Amino acid sequence: MATPYTGARTLGGNAVVFESFEKQLNDLPAELLEHILCFPVLNHIDISNVSCTCKRLHDVCHGRGKVWAHQYKLRWPRLQRLYRQNESYDWLKEFKTRHMVGQQIRRTVESISKRFFTEVPCVGQVLGDSFAEIESLGAPDHFCEDELLTILNSDKRRSLTLKYYAKKILYFLRQQNILRSLKMFLERPPEQQTALEGAVLVDQYCNPLTDVTLEIISAQIEEIADKVKKNLQVKNATHPSLRAGQGDCFVLEDMEFQRQVICALNVVLYDQLQYKGNERDYYNPLNSYIHQVLLRRTGIPISLSVLYMTLARKLGVPLEPVNFPNHFLLRWCQDQRSGDIYDYMYIDAFGNGKQLAAKECEYLIRHQVTADYYGAISTSELLLRMVGNLLNIGKRGEGNEKSYQLLRDSLDLYLTINPDNVQYLLLQARLYFHLGIWPEKVLDILQHIQALDPSQHGAVGYLVQHTLEHIQHKRHPVEPEVKRRSAPEHRDVQYSVGLVMKHKRSGYNCVIYGWDPKCTMSQEWINTMRVHQLSKGPDQPFYNVLVQDGTCRYAAQENLEPHSAPLEIAHPEVGRYFTEFSDTHYVANEELQMRYPEDMCKTHRTVEERYHGLTPKSGQPQEPIANFQDHDLLDP
Repeated sequence: MATPYTGARTLGGNAVVFESFEKQLNDLPAELLEHILCFPVLNHIDISNVSCTCKRLHDVCHGRGKVWAHQYKLRWPRLQRLYRQNESYDWLKEFKTRHMVGQQIRRTVESISKRFFTEVPCVGQVLGDSFAEIESLGAPDHFCEDELLTILNSDKRRSLTLKYYAKKILYFLRQQNILRSLKMFLERPPEQQTALEGAVLVDQYCNPLTDVTLEIISAQIEEIADKVKKNLQVKNATHPSLRAGQGDCFVLEDMEFQRQVICALNVVLYDQLQYKGNERDYYNPLNSYIHQVLLRRTGIPISLSVLYMTLARKLGVPLEPVNFPNHFLLRWCQDQRSGDIYDYMYIDAFGNGKQLAAKECEYLIRHQVTADYYGAISTSELLLRMVGNLLNIGKRGEGNEKSYQLLRDSLDLYLTINPDNVQYLLLQARLYFHLGIWPEKVLDILQHIQALDPSQHGAVGYLVQHTLEHIQHKRHPVEPEVKRRSAPEHRDVQYSVGLVMKHKRSGYNCVIYGWDPKCTMSQEWINTMRVHQLSKGPDQPFYNVLVQDGTCRYAAQENLEPHSAPLEIAHPEVGRYFTEFSDTHYVANEELQMRYPEDMCKTHRTVEERYHGLTPKSGQPQEPIANFQDHDLLDP
């Protein structure tokens, strides 16, 4: 008979009393018991209770056995790729660790909104302390990531605030890991640094939530290389490159064989696959990301050169990157015995692989350059050029969060590769100061600048003074204004937070996340936006709205009307203010409800009247249409 185990109890979820089956259990083989306990209806609580029923079941449910392995795989299937099939693991210990990490991650994410709701919604300042908290857990990164992904993949319309901050933490965590990988990459000897791997790291850092890996990108490039080999085979069935295996590193000594590779590469890349330079949308950052170049088959000179050079080298042609001004090129040596610039052909990957003599290159930029610009550069110099392009695109941006994020990401990358560049260190400090984020880090950057270049003391002193004022201000934050609809001065406010609206003139869809009883913008803004052309001018309620196109706007009441068929607003900041989309409206999170404590009741009444068949209250004023179109506001 099976020995009763200390603390024996009934099976929690299924209420099966195992004590009555003790004799039968003693006769069943362990394999059969494991099979029964791996039924999908049993969860980890059930298994914990089963293991406490008797010693026999406790032994069957041991940590390294099939039962807990099954529970782990059932609960966290994404993590299975990290475990080797033939190795033994303490699955119970793994389960407990992963479960504990999950609880701690959720507590951290849930606390962020309360702490940072009043701040500018930017990744850095929201996550500095939170990242430190997560690091202090000492938990494996893959456990942290998996819990954040679990949050993000839950019910699409619910837990929007939790998902909003989980996404920011995941973004931040992955970027820190990628920066570590980039630093390790840069520490390798130059001959072990490939342009492709560097380009992938840049891509990953700027797109940390996208599934971009060196393995995926390499596999896609290998497919193109196979197509080039097939083309080569038609022209020359005995070509040496056809015998090269995947990953082989070799150089074709015969120049005729190299010419055949270049010719086949051009045919496949530009004629068959239709790759081309993106002249129409040159300054789109997607042109710089290698996964997007492969997906869209277009790019700028440097990204297409990385692809072209990688393919050529796979097939035995050693091309070199050339940091030519305004138009990145590759060079192909025609005479191994000489280093003269005229002994090279220069390949324009942006221009369908066109081959140029040294003097012809100057026609691309319409001015003469010295011989220095024709020299080959290192991988780290290539990455600086690539990141510099992104940095310039960020500077050219419209001053919205997307362009600021690109500017921040490209500065992080540039200063990781070249950490002592005073110009960009100062730009980074000014950017952080302008955004009001990470004041402590701003002081560290300024201290580093002062040590590198004391002549910058004027700019550094100004920023230090104002950063210290900002830190002092944060220590004594001003309580946010609470707006009650019942207050006499708010009697004209018709709409409430959470309502999905339509702009009468512009036609855009939006959701309200705040309001003012009168326009609070400056007189200059009022004049620029022609607010006086409205029938009620600035002396009417104005609403902060999140627009479907990703912008934030400040809209006059007379220009808005409730949407006839409410729909979800795909704005990246929705989760900052709302916790759920409830078919007809958005539900404000706790922090927004504290700002507008009476608004959700008004929202529910409006929804009931408009969408649930109830008769609207009589005497509700009609809204005149005014000839006015609101413009984007960065900080509404």
